[in-house]
Amino acid sequence: MQAKKRYLILLSAGACLVLLFYLGGVELPAAGRRRHDGSRTGYRPEQPWPHFSDPLHLFQPWDEADTEEYNVHVSPRQKRDVNTSVYRGKRCRMDSCFDFSRCRRSGFKVYVYPQQKGEKISESYQNILSTIEGSRFYTSDPGQACLFVLSLDTLDRDQLSPQYVHNLKTKVQNLPLWNDGRNHLIFNLYSGTWPDYTEDLGFDIGQAMLAKASISTENFRPSFDVSIPLFSRDHPRSGGERGYLKFNSIPPFRKYLLVFKGKRYLTGIGSDTRNALHHVHNAEDVVLLTTCKHGKDWQKHKDARCDRDNAEYDRYDYKEMLHNSTFCLVPRGRRLGSFRFLEALQAACVPVMLSNGWELPFSEIIDWNTAAVIGDERLLLQIPTTVRSIHQDKILSLRQQTQFLWEAYFSSVDKIVMTTLEIIQDRVLEHGSRSPLMWNSHPGGLFALPQYSGYLGEFPFYYATLGIKPYPKFTAVIHAVSPLVSQSQPILKLLLAVAKSQYCAQIVVLWNCDKPLPAKHRWTATSVPVIVIEGENKVMSSRFLPYETIVTDAVLSLDEDTVLSTTEVDFAFTVWQSFPERIVGYPARSHFWDSNKERWGYTSKWTNDYSMVLTGAAIYHRYYHHLYTNYLPTSLKSMVDQLANCEDILMNFLVTAVTKLPPIKVTQKKQYKETMMGQSSRASRWADPDHFAQRQTCMNKFASWFGAMPLVHSQMRLDPVLFKDQVSILRKKYRDIERL
Repeated sequence: MQAKKRYLILLSAGACLVLLFYLGGVELPAAGRRRHDGSRTGYRPEQPWPHFSDPLHLFQPWDEADTEEYNVHVSPRQKRDVNTSVYRGKRCRMDSCFDFSRCRRSGFKVYVYPQQKGEKISESYQNILSTIEGSRFYTSDPGQACLFVLSLDTLDRDQLSPQYVHNLKTKVQNLPLWNDGRNHLIFNLYSGTWPDYTEDLGFDIGQAMLAKASISTENFRPSFDVSIPLFSRDHPRSGGERGYLKFNSIPPFRKYLLVFKGKRYLTGIGSDTRNALHHVHNAEDVVLLTTCKHGKDWQKHKDARCDRDNAEYDRYDYKEMLHNSTFCLVPRGRRLGSFRFLEALQAACVPVMLSNGWELPFSEIIDWNTAAVIGDERLLLQIPTTVRSIHQDKILSLRQQTQFLWEAYFSSVDKIVMTTLEIIQDRVLEHGSRSPLMWNSHPGGLFALPQYSGYLGEFPFYYATLGIKPYPKFTAVIHAVSPLVSQSQPILKLLLAVAKSQYCAQIVVLWNCDKPLPAKHRWTATSVPVIVIEGENKVMSSRFLPYETIVTDAVLSLDEDTVLSTTEVDFAFTVWQSFPERIVGYPARSHFWDSNKERWGYTSKWTNDYSMVLTGAAIYHRYYHHLYTNYLPTSLKSMVDQLANCEDILMNFLVTAVTKLPPIKVTQKKQYKETMMGQSSRASRWADPDHFAQRQTCMNKFASWFGAMPLVHSQMRLDPVLFKDQVSILRKKYRDIERL
């Protein structure tokens, strides 16, 4: 019996082998053929390991990928990626449609085509062009340009719009530098028209990049295009209002849980979601209001709900709802983007996105999961339950992040455009691009320049996040404008006092005097190195250049006629170590709004209130030298150099704009002002009668460029422990300060 079973098994196995040979399923090794056939396995004896340069083949042929079954199971992003690998000309990326060699000549420079006679430009597009032309990236020489921007208005490509530019296809093709759009950037807010509102711009963009609002994930080309927010014509050109969150309420709940107020479309694209909002509306904590009363023929198409919806719509004030709601619904309209998005961000109302397929603004750099709730239009009825389940700690975090993102990237056309350009610059200079933490945490990517350092610990505003402390030494930079004629001059006394500080690593004398450098033996001998360098072009802005000789985190900035003792220097540096992102120092000034002249004023009156600490005797982080030189536009620095004035005010504007915090004033002797005013040196700026008037002018010029007044008032002054207390002087660490 056992033998019979064995025969049957062998017979079956033999029959299977014969069948396999007959059908060609197994291939017998032919004579002379190698054991491993390279055509089938990829093995090649002369090349035992595959080269990474070998072309990679698609796992699935394109003709199979285009089947109905494939389209059901593959997302739009995956289909786009497959498209990209086959049609590289139509699906551009930086490595295929951008000429990096143009950027190696002069760095990242942007050229704006000159405006042509007779061409109308909308106010919004003019604001975009003005922002670029006023930025540090702008060049008027196309030969130096890395990126080109059209002067033809491409913002509104809806053929029914009065802003629509006709014959744009011909006008673009006739541009002498067009080159099929290579290295060009096209801004667009509206595309397509009734009834389907496609994303077609009405002309061939070639290899140009798009900075586009309401762009879909399917059409968005990652790391090539830039998704920008949809903003109105009233959006401020620069500055912009700050976010509406003045203080954090605990728990962070408001009158309403979820709100929306906007148009309802009865037919056509974008109508489904808004037509279904009434199912969720409860008129209590979920208030979702729509109206069909818009357009010329709305009454012809109105449905049974229109009159009731319109009456409910008029009962609520939109701003009151916006400011008193925890979450704000942002459903798609005719296009994927909506004005409600920016309105919710500014109001600290956490956006709840209902726009499937929308590539969110600046998605390449912003982690929207930290500031918004990403919903699904198909799950509208679950939205109230979802937002109710979010913990109050998470709500507080989301709300705070909306304020940061609004003020960092969205509050003005200026910030939207500059963020777009900075994103493209990071792609061009990949080795120096910003990290996600830089973009998504205070103060934001616009103020964290990667050219300075790729290590977060080099930036003063990340010390607290990383749990690190600044280097415990400082470099003193003394600005010298007077010739050295006597050994009793204030600058030599200042050298000795600073050199005696236990925290002083070195002293740099910036020689901005017209006279030749003094001989080395003319300088007082000190216990620390003294480096004398000549200022670049002998201008005021040269005192804030990022000199390589400054190796410490802290910079003690001093005028040549400053009078400070070693004790005052030590105490100021000790305070700065606790506030390394701010300016810490002695001479304080303030600003005010002059309602009669309707302009900003500057005052040096001694009061308890101040908003500036002058850099004639102040400590700050060396990164602000780099920021002053590379972030501020040439126009402001040229103004400072021409006046030989206001550089200290401009530095205060810059640092406060970054930190959103006032400087810190420390204990000083009141004689500082009188000492400075009494200097007999003709080079002293305090002796110039026009000095004060110029500073008034500077205040308003700077405020205009920043778009708002960044300076913040403060009444805080930091004194040593036991300062002027009625105790023994021997118990005090900085006892000499009270004797000054």
